[in-house]
Amino acid sequence: MNDGPLRIASLLAVNPFFADLLPGTLDEIALICRPQHLAAREVLFLKGDPGDGLYAIRRGLIRIGTTNDLGQQMTVNLLGGGDIFGEIALLDGRSRTADAVAVEDTEMFFLPRRDFLKLLSTDPALSLQLIELLCARLRDVLQRMEEKTFLPAATRLARRILTLAIDYGTEVHATQDELASLSGITRETVNRQLQCWKRMGVLSLGRERLLILDIDAFRRLAKVAMPKPNPESA
Repeated sequence: MNDGPLRIASLLAVNPFFADLLPGTLDEIALICRPQHLAAREVLFLKGDPGDGLYAIRRGLIRIGTTNDLGQQMTVNLLGGGDIFGEIALLDGRSRTADAVAVEDTEMFFLPRRDFLKLLSTDPALSLQLIELLCARLRDVLQRMEEKTFLPAATRLARRILTLAIDYGTEVHATQDELASLSGITRETVNRQLQCWKRMGVLSLGRERLLILDIDAFRRLAKVAMPKPNPESA
């Protein structure tokens, strides 16, 4: 990516995290942004690495996860275009709390910690955006804890898949191991349930991806309320 500051500012303006900031603030952020490209399966950082900045995904998919001493992996989140990550280490200056690996070719912007903290200290709107991001992360963790306690495995799996589909499209790029980690269930349960939904005609399966064929049916499987029709579009 050979993007100059003006081009970077225009790209940041359509990112949900930066969209409401004043043009002057966007220009300042664009000046410190460093475009970065990752090939599929390339490691961005590992748990324990220095927390040197914040990342904003332009396009692609990043797996956030951890690996134990036996080499077993757990996926914490899958992030795509428009998502921000690395905010914890950015703020506390400590080491990374998880691994970040590209699932597919990914383009993003890197904001160095020292420069970004200077902007935070002078721009209340930017500070508020970061606080809202942290709150959203916390709400997501609490929701998953509640789902794991009260919802059956099939419903939890359907909700995780539906969330990915809403964010990144009905073709969901995720392995069964990743879906298992995200849902808090076993890979065998994921495979069994996906095959069941395939027979129902709700989705089709491919290599490390699935395609939702009936989004309304999938909402019902996830026990998620259908979106209300917009009166203006009637």
